[in-house]
Amino acid sequence: MNKPLSFYRSYFLSKTMSFLRRRNGTDSSKTRVADPNNEKDGADDDDDDKKKDQNKIPQRRNYGSKKWSCWDNCCWFIGFICSIWWFCLFLYNTMPDSIPQFVTMAITGPLPDPPGVKLRKEGLTANHPVVLVPGVVTGGLELWEGRHCAEGLLGKRLWGGSFGEFYKRPLCWLEHISLDNDTGFDPPGIRVRPVTGLVAADYFATGYFVWAVVIANLAHIGYEEKSLYMAAYDWRLSFQNTEIRDQSLTRIKSNIELLVATHGGKKVVVLPHSMGVQYFLHFMKWVETPAPRGGGGGPDWCAKHIKAIMNIGAPFLGSPKSIALHFSIEVRDIAALRAQAPGLLDKDVLGLQTFKHLMRMFRTWDATFSMIPKGGETIWGGLDWSPETETVNNSAKKGTDNSTRNTGGNGNICDTKGVNYGRLISFSKDWAETHSSKIERVDFKNVVKGDKLTNSSNCDIWLEYHEMGNRAIKAVTDHKVYTAGSILDLLHYVAPKLMARGASHFSYGIADDLDDPKYDQYKYWSNPLETKLPNAPDMEIYSLYGVGLPTERGYIYKVAPPSDCSIPFQIDTSVDGDSEDSCLKGGVFSGDGDETVPIISAGFMCAKGWRGKTRFNPSGIRTYNREYKHAPPANLLEGRGTQSGSHVDLLGNFALIEDVLRVAAGATGEDIGGDRVYSDIFKWSERINIKL
Repeated sequence: MNKPLSFYRSYFLSKTMSFLRRRNGTDSSKTRVADPNNEKDGADDDDDDKKKDQNKIPQRRNYGSKKWSCWDNCCWFIGFICSIWWFCLFLYNTMPDSIPQFVTMAITGPLPDPPGVKLRKEGLTANHPVVLVPGVVTGGLELWEGRHCAEGLLGKRLWGGSFGEFYKRPLCWLEHISLDNDTGFDPPGIRVRPVTGLVAADYFATGYFVWAVVIANLAHIGYEEKSLYMAAYDWRLSFQNTEIRDQSLTRIKSNIELLVATHGGKKVVVLPHSMGVQYFLHFMKWVETPAPRGGGGGPDWCAKHIKAIMNIGAPFLGSPKSIALHFSIEVRDIAALRAQAPGLLDKDVLGLQTFKHLMRMFRTWDATFSMIPKGGETIWGGLDWSPETETVNNSAKKGTDNSTRNTGGNGNICDTKGVNYGRLISFSKDWAETHSSKIERVDFKNVVKGDKLTNSSNCDIWLEYHEMGNRAIKAVTDHKVYTAGSILDLLHYVAPKLMARGASHFSYGIADDLDDPKYDQYKYWSNPLETKLPNAPDMEIYSLYGVGLPTERGYIYKVAPPSDCSIPFQIDTSVDGDSEDSCLKGGVFSGDGDETVPIISAGFMCAKGWRGKTRFNPSGIRTYNREYKHAPPANLLEGRGTQSGSHVDLLGNFALIEDVLRVAAGATGEDIGGDRVYSDIFKWSERINIKL
C-alpha cells in the first residue's frame, strides 16, 4: 500500500530530531518537530518516539570528573579489606590441609616433628595419668541462671570461646561475670559455673590455644580422655570458696583417686599453670587436712597419688602486675593504650565507662588476691636493694648519686642502671631513684578520709575510690615510694572493704614457726612461705618457666586529672629511662621473666626455699628449675612460635612439652637433665636472707 508523501516527510523529520537529541543529550520532553498540517501523523510519531525511548538503554554516567570524598575512600578501603578477608577465609576453609603445610615447608624448610611424634618414634608411650590445672581467666565459664537481659544464654559460655555476648550486651555480660562484693559468690539470681572436660581450657578463644597443643602431643604417645583430667574450677572464687560452692577440691581428689585406681596404681603427673599452681598448693594442704575443714585424705595421700608436679609459669610468690591491676586496673599495655588515646577508656562511650567497669569487675574476683606479691621486702627487695640488682652506695650522705649495676642474666633484657626493683610503686621518677636517706615520707595510714571526691550515689559504678578525698589522695602521693612491705598497707587504705575480704582468704607473709596452729587455717595454704610441703619424699616438684622477656617489676604513678567518679591514680607513661635500652619505659620498670611472672617469683622456691630438706620441705622432695629461653617465631606461618617463653605461649613450647611427655612416660628429673637455667636465679636466691 502506497503511503502519502507527508508520512515519509514526517517520519524522516522525527528520526532526524531523535538522532540529534541523542547526540546532544537533550531530554525527550523537549519540543518536537512535526508537520503542522498532519496532527494524526504527528501523534503517531510521538507514540513511536515514546516506545523507542522506553526501550532505549540508559546512557552510562561519566564518573571520571567526580571528586572523591573521604567517605568514598573509607568505604572503598573497608570494602577492599573485607573482600580480601572473605577471600582468604574461603581459601582457608576450602583448600586441603596439606597446602598450608606445603607453603610453610617451601619457605622455612622441613618442619620439625612435634614432641609427641618425635618421642613416639623413640618408643615412648603413655604411662602415668596426667592432671591439667588451668590458671586464672583461661578456663571457660557458662551460664546456668541469669537476669532477664541474659535470656537465651542458658548453658552457653559467658567467658571463653567467641565472647560474642560481650559484644552484643556488654553491661549485661559484666553484671553476670562479676561476683557479689559482700559475699564473694554469685549475685542473687545468677549462677555462672565452670565448663568441664578437656574443652574447658583447650582454647581460650577461637584460634588461641591454651592446653590444646599439650593435649595433642600427649595424644601422640597414646593418651586419651580416660587418662587425662582437666581440673576445671571457677577461677574467680577464692580457693576455699570453690569447695564451698562447687565442691571443686573434692572433685579433684575423687578424679585423681579414680585415675590411680584405673591405671594399675600408677601415680598422676600434675601440670598446673599460672594461678593453678597456687590453687594446687592449696589443694595439697586441703586434701591432707582432717574433715570437715579439709578433704580427710590423711598425711600420706599425696605420697600415694602424685608422682610429680610440673608447675608451668608458676607465680609461687605472686606478681607485681597484680598490684597495678588492683590499684588502677592498669598494666603496661593498657597504660600505653590510654596514652595513645587519652580519655577514651575513661569516657562514657556507648554507656561504657570502661576503666571503672573493669575495676569493679576485677575487684569482685577474690582469687586475684592470691597473685599479690608474697614475702615482703625479704623476697622482693627494699628501698635500696633488690635480689636482681646489686646497689652500690657512693657515700649517699655526702650527696653523691647511687648507681645500680646489672649483676646477671637480666643484662640481655635491659640496662638496670639507676633501677631499684624493690620500689614497686613510686610517685615520680625522682623518688624512684633517690636514696632512701633523702626521702621524707608522710604516714598516710592515719589520714582521715574526710572530704569525698564525689557523692557516690551520683556515680553509675561504685568504687571505694569514691570514698576518698583530696586530702587522702595527697597523703598517698606524699608517701612517695612503696615497697612490698608497704604495698599491702596502701591497698588496705584505698580499698579497705576489698582487702578485708581478700585478707580472710589469703596471706602474704613469711612464717616464723610453721608448727604454730594458726597456719592450719586455709588462708595460709596457697602461700609456700607459710605452709609445708606434704610428706612425700618420692615425689618431684618442677618449676618450668620462660625467660628472656621484659616483665613488669615496678611502676611510676601520677595523680590523674580530677573528675567525678574517676580512678585517681594512673601509670605515668611519659617517664622513660636515661638510655635507649633502659629498664624503665613508659612508666614501667621491667625485669627478666615471661612477661607476667618475674623469675624471682617463679624460680626461688625450687632454687632455694624447697631445695633439699628445709622447714618448708621437711621430707626433702626433689626440686628442679627448668628455664626456657624465649625465641620469637621465625615467620608469620609459625603462629605463636614453638620456642616461646611467654606466659601462655609457653604451653606451646616444644622443649617444655618434651620434658612433660618424658616425665609422664616415666622419666625422673635426673633423667631429663636436672636443672637447666639461663638466668642468675641461684645467685639471686642466695641474696635473699630467709630462715630455712
